[in-house]
Amino acid sequence: MKASTSSPSADHAASVFEVLAIFLKLGLTSFGGPIAHIGYFRREFVARRKWLNDETFTDLVGLCQFLPGPASSQVGFSIGLLRAGWAGGIAAWCGFTLPSAALLIAFAVIAPDLSGSAGTGLVHGLKLVAVAVVAQAVWDMARRLCPDRRRAAIALASIVALALLTNGYAQLIVIVMGGVLGFVLCKTTASANMPGRQPHTDAFAVSRTASMIALVFFVALLFGLPALASLDSSHAIRVFHAFYRSGALVFGGGHVVLPLLQNETVATGWVSPNTFLAGYGAAQAVPGPLFTFAAFLGWIVNGVSNHALGALLAVIGIFLPGMLLVIAALPYWQAMRSHPSMGAVLSGVNAAVVGLLASALYSPVWTSAVRSSFDFAVAALGFLLLTRWKLPPLAVVILSALAGMAEVALR
Repeated sequence: MKASTSSPSADHAASVFEVLAIFLKLGLTSFGGPIAHIGYFRREFVARRKWLNDETFTDLVGLCQFLPGPASSQVGFSIGLLRAGWAGGIAAWCGFTLPSAALLIAFAVIAPDLSGSAGTGLVHGLKLVAVAVVAQAVWDMARRLCPDRRRAAIALASIVALALLTNGYAQLIVIVMGGVLGFVLCKTTASANMPGRQPHTDAFAVSRTASMIALVFFVALLFGLPALASLDSSHAIRVFHAFYRSGALVFGGGHVVLPLLQNETVATGWVSPNTFLAGYGAAQAVPGPLFTFAAFLGWIVNGVSNHALGALLAVIGIFLPGMLLVIAALPYWQAMRSHPSMGAVLSGVNAAVVGLLASALYSPVWTSAVRSSFDFAVAALGFLLLTRWKLPPLAVVILSALAGMAEVALR
């Protein structure tokens, strides 16, 4: 029999291309914001492809919820890193991020009118998709991660805490609370589950040296860019600093970044309030991470030598701090995860993540999308199509978008 002629480098290149292709598909079809993206990722990489198990996935979600930056993009980068090393992480980020960035740049160029009935119905239909996707994620993860009363109680306590807390650190507080309650309540459960908890974690290609370099680079940029901007008259540096600071200081990702971006662009006079709101509306109508709103703002910001440079600086600036932090945290997360006490903490964190998802399912996902009995019917149908009929998410996206357009047209 003739031996295989494939080389390790060829296999690695194939893995990188596979990661890029899958995340490009997700970048073109993942509507609904960061919480919905977690649902898409779980369906694709845990349920379908089995690249990682539920525990590893939700522990990764919990880690990224701890860190500033776009949680769904950090999770996607980490999954690409797990599958194909550094090139896989970059491929995952590019595939998931660039489609929505390109669409928002196109919107900035042609400024289409999204205020008509067709545009309004399309955006509303996509919000209903988010309801179905997040509901599926809550259903599946609750069954696996809250199988006993203790972890179900942690999830319920997380929901209550999120209802009472109104500050920007609510998600971080809930994750910490879940870890503490897990340490206190779930030691026995965690000890029983520890043997099967870590088959995938050692594959993350991040050394402690790389972790330290990433942390130093993050801190150097955070404190060095203001000094550099004050010494250099280049507007490009000030733009990069503004978006880097927004990405470095936002906890929770998604819509939480909007006040920071508004303060950096509208309050400084770089972007008009009406233009900012128009871009925000467009950002909700495209797939992929909401942080790509920065591409729209960077394209139209005043003072940069050309539009493409502004968009590039904005996108890199807002995503870079979150990526550096997840690189810095991954090696220590892996080491802590193998400790028996950490198993209890992560059990609590996982249950808190279920509470986060359930809370987000209500607000903003449900409250911003379901406005009538017809909306409820469309969202419920989407949920059943995903969970029982196992339809591809893209098919549910199309059906919900058409239903939203039909509803608005018939008013």
